[in-house]
Order: sequence, then structure tokens, then C-alpha cells
Amino acid sequence: MKVKNLRFFLWIALIAIGFLAGSIWKSNSEKDADSNSEARLVKLDEKTPNEQLNSSSDERATPAASRLKSNELATINLFENAAPSVCYITTSNYRQSFFSMDVSEIPRGTGSGFIWNKDGHIVTNYHVIQGADRATVTLADQTTWEAKLVGSAPDKDLAVLKIDAPKSKLRPIPRGGSDQLRVGQSVYAIGNPFGLDQTLTTGIVSALGREIESAGGIPIRDVIQTDAAINPGNSGGPLLDSSGELIGVNTAIYSPSGGSAGIGFSIPVNVVKWVIPELIRDGKITRPSLNLELTPTSWVKRYGLEGPLVMGVTPGGAADRAGIIGTKRDRDGNAILGDIITALNGAKVSSYEDLILEIEKYKPGEKITVDLLREGKSIQVELQLNGTK
Repeated sequence: MKVKNLRFFLWIALIAIGFLAGSIWKSNSEKDADSNSEARLVKLDEKTPNEQLNSSSDERATPAASRLKSNELATINLFENAAPSVCYITTSNYRQSFFSMDVSEIPRGTGSGFIWNKDGHIVTNYHVIQGADRATVTLADQTTWEAKLVGSAPDKDLAVLKIDAPKSKLRPIPRGGSDQLRVGQSVYAIGNPFGLDQTLTTGIVSALGREIESAGGIPIRDVIQTDAAINPGNSGGPLLDSSGELIGVNTAIYSPSGGSAGIGFSIPVNVVKWVIPELIRDGKITRPSLNLELTPTSWVKRYGLEGPLVMGVTPGGAADRAGIIGTKRDRDGNAILGDIITALNGAKVSSYEDLILEIEKYKPGEKITVDLLREGKSIQVELQLNGTK
């Protein structure tokens, strides 16, 4: 009996010892785990937030710039380099109260422009400043400057303003060429659509050689068509190629609703590069002239003629010296038709607009050959162009 009791107590003692040993082992394991966890937290706290992010188990988090593709980086760099050259133009008119005689200023419109040179000349569209009494220019650094009109060319929808800003604030836009443009190449438009400044839109050259009507009623030829979004307020802003060089001046959109419909037009930079220096120098474009007056288009249609009909010539002018004859009336009041111009230096001319655009290819003082139709016979004369503003 005593032996059985002794065995029972031994088993109880062994179980108690085992339970006590297990408890001690578990307690030590938990302390080691807490110690290791604290060590890891201390080590993590020593890292920067980026290092903590990068030390995550999946190692997939990377800086934003490194996730951008090369074409995205190129576009970002283009915008950051060109944006300081683009400005925001606001115009207004003065109105005098009929009763109090007080003068108030009324907002007229907004548009875009860009810095042409370090002298403070700003290029924009003529229709942006047309009819305005006052214009201000806001640069990319948000400083605003009073602007004065230097010159305008309604027939090209171009104008030049001038601000007296420090040269350090003026970054002229780099100028490219438009004679080598190809349909499909990338283009970038920067402007202030709907008053939202420093806006970038991208697209391609959709077509070349388009023709639009200017504010002066004369067609502008060789216009660039693009699908880069151009909205009201973009007028006067630059159209750039992928190297960030100016290739056109955004001037119009084709849209029944007035919003961008994927068809925008830009004046080619090759035109801009010869118009703007003349506006800065003379305030107007100096055009070569034939020194003659043409009959209204209705006359040409009435008589079923093809080509501009000469109404009269300036005495002593280029046309008079070349022997060109104007339209006259006989004693009975019947019209005696003058010469009809059919070509300039071999280039066919079929309308007044054709004649104006063809003459623009030459400079005052140059000699050209004029093809005429006189009394049903074709003749040819040579004349030296005069200059006119």
C-alpha cells in the first residue's frame, strides 16, 4: 500500500516539474520575441520614410520620377522649359457714364501670348487685342505689366505688344521652322484656355496648307491644322514641336459650339518670322505694291471674267510706268474694260485675294513679270514693285 502511494506522489511531482519547466520556457521565448521586435522597430525608426517604404517585403514601391516613361519625361521637360516664355493677356475698354461722367473700366477678353525678345516684345493674335483700350500681360511668375501696342497686321492676325519688365524676367521662346513640317508629327500647345493659365495640350499635325480668313478679310494661307486642344483663350499662344521650338501661333478653332472639336489652326512660324520684325520696326507690314486699283469682285462676276480687273492706276506708279491700263467709260457711259491680271511671274492669279497673297512673296524694288489680258489678247509686261504700308 505504501509503495503504491509513493508511486502516485512521484507521478504528481514529475507532472508539476514538467508544467513549471514549460511555463519558464514559454516566458523566456516571449521575452526574446519582444526584444527582437523592439530591435527591429528601433532599426526601422532610424530609417527615412523612403527607406522604410522601400524595405517592405514586396520591394515594389519606387520614386514617382523613376516610374515615368521617357516620352513622359520629354513632355514634362518641354513644358517646364517653354512655360516661362508664355504669358496671359487681358484686355478692357473704358466707358464713361452718361449721367455722372465717371469713367469705368470694363473687361473685354483674354488671350495668350509669348515673349519674342529681351526688349519686352510680346507676340499675340490681332483679334485678341482688337478694339481694346487697355491690355495687361501676366508673366509665368504671376507678375502683371501694363502693355502698349507696338504694331498689328490684321491680314495675318498678328500683333506685337511691349512691356517694361526687367530682362531677367523675360525668356524669349526659341523659334523653329515650318517648311519641313510633316503630317503626323507631335505638337504641343501652351496657353490660357478659359482663363486657366499655363495649360498644356498635345496632339499631332493633322494637315498642312490650310487656308483661313483673317480679321482683315484676307485669307491666311499655308496654315497648320492640329488636333491639339485649342479653346477660347488659347489664341496667340505658341504651338511647339517636340524639340520645344516655335512652329506656329494658335489662332482659331473650327467648332459650332465654340469649344475644341479636334480641329485647330496655327499661323506658321515662317510667316511670323517676317511679319513680327516689320511690326516692331514700322508698326505695320510694308507690302510691295503694283500701285493700281482693282474693280469690285461683283464686276468681275457680272462680266464673266476670270482674274482681277484693273479699275485704275496711280499716276507715276509701278503699273503706270509698265503701261497697264485701267477701266474707263466712253462718252455714252459704257464701260471700256481695262487690263485683267492673269499671272505674276508665271503664278496664276484668279482673284483679288490671289493677287494680294502672290505679291507678298516679293519685296519692294523687285522686278516681276505680269501677264495681262487686254481686249481678248494676252500680253506680258515687266514692272518694278513699289512699297506701301
